[in-house]
Amino acid sequence: MKKHSKELSNDAWQRVELARHALRPRMMYFVERLFEDFIELHGDRCSGDDPAIMGGIGRFSGETVVIIGQQKGVGTEEKVQRNFGMAHPEGYRKALRLMKMAAHFGYPVLIFVDTPAAYPGIEAEERGQGSAIASNLLEMFNLETALFAVVLSEGGSGGALGIAVADYIVMFEHAAYMICPPERCAEILWRDQDKKYLAAGALKATAADLLAMGLIDKVLPEPKGGGHQAPEAMLPPLAEEIRYFLREQKTGRWSPGQRQNKFRKMGAWNCATHE
Repeated sequence: MKKHSKELSNDAWQRVELARHALRPRMMYFVERLFEDFIELHGDRCSGDDPAIMGGIGRFSGETVVIIGQQKGVGTEEKVQRNFGMAHPEGYRKALRLMKMAAHFGYPVLIFVDTPAAYPGIEAEERGQGSAIASNLLEMFNLETALFAVVLSEGGSGGALGIAVADYIVMFEHAAYMICPPERCAEILWRDQDKKYLAAGALKATAADLLAMGLIDKVLPEPKGGGHQAPEAMLPPLAEEIRYFLREQKTGRWSPGQRQNKFRKMGAWNCATHE
């Protein structure tokens, strides 16, 4: 028997809350434990450096890779320093610079998504926030190197998608990937933020929803109660998927053409299966 729509909405909202949990492991938790010899690289070679997006070179099981992602921060001081993972345009330009470097040297790129959104401030728009994200989307579809993306917790709007156009996309079980926060969606649709529960269900933002719609390739398991309960349990499934991705990369499976076709298929509407 199918769950009542109210139950589905409540379940979706609970998963959004888990994705936002303050103790959920962040990008650098995984980088420090899964990679060797990570060297952080800075700057967009245009206007500056953005600590909300980190990137650099490291090795996974001896293989050189480029690592990029949002770092929300742990503790109040670091969260403020990293703007809670909300990047400015220089962050997206830095990410693209590192991706192009990876393509030049033939290194695969591993991307960690963990942001509520791109920074919405006036100064970010003045420095070209929209065009920076748009440039990333265009360039990533044509990059001549393999791209892997994992949604660690909250993947919000263009802020997430600006670094997440990838050949192989995975999500942790209690992560959320959505066009806008449920609170904002409720304000737009119902003029009532209290209907965030309905919005969470309508957005179809959970890993299970996105897998069913073909928007991601795999859901990674988490410990009971969420990843913050036992972060170390999240390491093996992610490591396994990275190994698979790198193994397939050597066969030539990932290519710009494959990547473009993957995204072209997204959003197809089937009236017969719509409920």
